[in-house]
Amino acid sequence: MKGIIFTEFIELVETTYGFSIAAALLDGCDLPSGGAYTAVGTYDHQEVLTLVGQLQKLTGTPASDLLEAYGLFLFPKLAAQMESMSLKFDGAIDLLCSLETIIHKEVLKLYPDAELPSFNIQNINSKEIVMEYRSCRPFAHLAKGLIDGCGEYYQQTLSVSMKHLNTKTEFHTLISVRQS
Repeated sequence: MKGIIFTEFIELVETTYGFSIAAALLDGCDLPSGGAYTAVGTYDHQEVLTLVGQLQKLTGTPASDLLEAYGLFLFPKLAAQMESMSLKFDGAIDLLCSLETIIHKEVLKLYPDAELPSFNIQNINSKEIVMEYRSCRPFAHLAKGLIDGCGEYYQQTLSVSMKHLNTKTEFHTLISVRQS
């Protein structure tokens, strides 16, 4: 995973829980990187899972809630990067429908070695979609947080529900998104 995912996670912890929890988090994990991340580096996704698991122990907050809060926190940072690439969308549903066809293609131009989840989008109508999330990584709750962040960014109320269909080899989740 790209280092920005790690650096922003540490920033979320510092902002939400304070520097002492951030220090305890890094001290409490045995990370191959040693917890020294750069935004442009590449790190094993297991380190995020280790960090989230340790933060769950430190705060008592369920891992799924931590990942969703992280997605909500991360979205404005990613939106700023999209703006710098002159990517403009009419709203949350338009952006979400463009994940595979526009956004992920642009990400791969910048980071050809990036391993992105796939999203198969089914349009129900102009205000409702079903996103089929598939990944080798268990980050559907992070995706939900990013979707919530997308709604906030566009000042649109979104209802998001998830149905996990995971297999032994793949994380597979149906994510329904409805704009009110």
